[in-house]
Amino acid sequence: MGLLKDEDKKYLIEEFEKNVKNPVKLIHFTSEDKNCMYCKESIEILKEVEELNDNISLYLYDFDKDKDIVEKYGIERYPATVIEGERDYGIKFYGIPAGYEFSSLIEDIADVGRKSTDLKEETRQKLREIKTDVHLKVFVTPSCPYCPHAVRTAHKFAIENEKIKSDMIEANEYPELSQSYNVYAVPRIVINDDGYFEGALPEDQFLVNVLNALNK
Repeated sequence: MGLLKDEDKKYLIEEFEKNVKNPVKLIHFTSEDKNCMYCKESIEILKEVEELNDNISLYLYDFDKDKDIVEKYGIERYPATVIEGERDYGIKFYGIPAGYEFSSLIEDIADVGRKSTDLKEETRQKLREIKTDVHLKVFVTPSCPYCPHAVRTAHKFAIENEKIKSDMIEANEYPELSQSYNVYAVPRIVINDDGYFEGALPEDQFLVNVLNALNK
């Protein structure tokens, strides 16, 4: 039995038909590690999503064995998913894309499939002016209803500017990592391991926090 209900599949098929006009690769990194909390479930979710549209293709790699691919995409832990279109946009999911974060996965696929985001033109212009490398880490939990907005904003920033990379990190799956970044509430957005802020801010305020961290 699949994870998606029939009515959900129907809705997603229609959404992908409207938006996914170009090939989208779901590049997933897993492991045979028995301690991996959601490796199996993550693959099941992605396989069901792949079946919804002919332009979506799933590629599976082993974190421990496929070291060349791991290095190519800069994968640091598993399970991990990269959403790639005509290029690698630098957007990753570390942890299972389930719960509220399933919507982030679906909307990211739509953006990559369209080759565009719905950010305001003013935001796009300011993003284009960023010339230094930016790495955003967005810590979330699947039960957090506000987290997808933060993930989506960070991922949109990465789609708009090649200098920006953005990771969704499921805090419960990587407790030591979360502790090292003092994650006590989500969403927590870490900027270049230096600055941070919390909350699902509007895109303009989100951008102000990123720019302030870069200008320290």
